[in-house]
Amino acid sequence: MPNSGRGLSGAKRRIVERLKRADTATAPEIAAEFGLTDTAVRQHLEQLEATGLVERTALPASGRGRPPVRWRLTPAAEAHFADRHADLSVELIDGIRESLGDAALRSVLDRRAAQQVAAYAVELQPARDLASRVARLAELRTAEGFLSEAVVDQQSIVLLEHHCPISDAAMRCQHLCESELALFRSSLGPSVTVEREQHMLGGDQRCAYRITPA
Repeated sequence: MPNSGRGLSGAKRRIVERLKRADTATAPEIAAEFGLTDTAVRQHLEQLEATGLVERTALPASGRGRPPVRWRLTPAAEAHFADRHADLSVELIDGIRESLGDAALRSVLDRRAAQQVAAYAVELQPARDLASRVARLAELRTAEGFLSEAVVDQQSIVLLEHHCPISDAAMRCQHLCESELALFRSSLGPSVTVEREQHMLGGDQRCAYRITPA
């Protein structure tokens, strides 16, 4: 059975997280980013391949020599990012819905979202501009397990979330995803627009939110 990915060494953990962010990468690309040798990175990748966490895809050769090899995560690697409380969250959602109904469940989630808005407001308040606010928001979300980053894209900023620790719960209750979008809009204020462009539950590799000054 493939290794779950827990207990990875520092270098292997960084490589797994890099592939989670980038979808695919070559060994030289990873080596250049981490300041390692190509040989060292290939050894790590081959060890990760042996445990079932990564796989290679060969691209068509563009000239002489071997075709370049790109690496990507396998579905088994998701266990490395999984939230340990996923089962409990699903059970709580089902329990509230069955005992009190959908309206009560929505009320509970709205209360949770309001608490998040208040907490984020304190953290984002020192930021002087939109880029700083989104960057800080990405840090907060990463601390919560969403593996987030802020990317400046022409006249807007894209908040990327490469992992969703609440995906199991969100599949049971779509209002969770609605609350996430409302959370970003409330936290960043009326001077910006926030639109979701990619959605994991819709089959995308990540969730992406485009943030543009209004």
